[in-house]
Amino acid sequence: MKQFDPQLDQVIDALCDPRSYEIVHHSHERHVPMPSVAVLEEVVGRLRAVLFPGYYGYSDVDASTMRFHVGANLDKIHRLLAEQIMRGRCFTCALEAADCADCDGQSREVASRFIARLPEVRRLLSTDVMAAYAGDPAAKSPGETIFCYPSILAVTHYRIAHELYHLGVDLIPRIITEMAHSRTGIDIHPGAEIGEGFFIDHGTGVVIGETCVIGRGVRLYQGVTLGAKSFPKGEDGALIKGIARHPIVEDEVIIYSGATILGRVTIGKGSVIGGNVWLLNDVPPGTRVIQRPAGGDGEAALLLQGIG
Repeated sequence: MKQFDPQLDQVIDALCDPRSYEIVHHSHERHVPMPSVAVLEEVVGRLRAVLFPGYYGYSDVDASTMRFHVGANLDKIHRLLAEQIMRGRCFTCALEAADCADCDGQSREVASRFIARLPEVRRLLSTDVMAAYAGDPAAKSPGETIFCYPSILAVTHYRIAHELYHLGVDLIPRIITEMAHSRTGIDIHPGAEIGEGFFIDHGTGVVIGETCVIGRGVRLYQGVTLGAKSFPKGEDGALIKGIARHPIVEDEVIIYSGATILGRVTIGKGSVIGGNVWLLNDVPPGTRVIQRPAGGDGEAALLLQGIG
């Protein structure tokens, strides 16, 4: 008979020491389960089937079956999403002894309010699809961008998550955008504000921060970062949360691959930011910003040119 390894016993003791798991252990006095990534995958899958009928979910959808297709999915979405919203709320709730009698009802109400926003979500996504089709000569049809483009997948997840974010839903919006991030390499925080007709060409490595404001008809290429320049701290040394710290990108701006724009700067309407540019300052409307080739001293510089 194999004897119990005393070294393993020591490891178990160490891992069960409360000082070891204090930071990484999740325990809830009300024993509400964690949000389920698998269930949220189903919710997003059903939402995609509603938002893009015929492309996802049941493919044989026409005018005669559309109402049943949409209604059946929305009924299931509402029930699944309400439960996940409640789980997310309980996960972040700081008042462990609070009365949760109305949590379920509030979560169902939030799920209903989210579903009421879906026509606007579809409208926005339609403009994103047409921007992808118009902006990429390789696209043979709008349907190809829906079915194949990582940009449309990432932006679909973002627009779903963004609505939940504005409804005050805890944790769930971030899970939904991270689903797309892991699949596409496109990292869009659900708190970012992004106008219609948004297109990310190729997309891998794009980062869009929480307080970004992006206008209409903006196009980004792979490797673009719209990030924060610094993270101010309070008197206690902790990071100050919720301040505006990411760029504002106005309408009809194009930002080429590898560009990095940091801080609460404004990129004016109609500007073009060249590849690999590093920007920490405002850019006037209608400006082209490119890297000037290195001179004899080996140092490159930015070159700002008017457009038109």
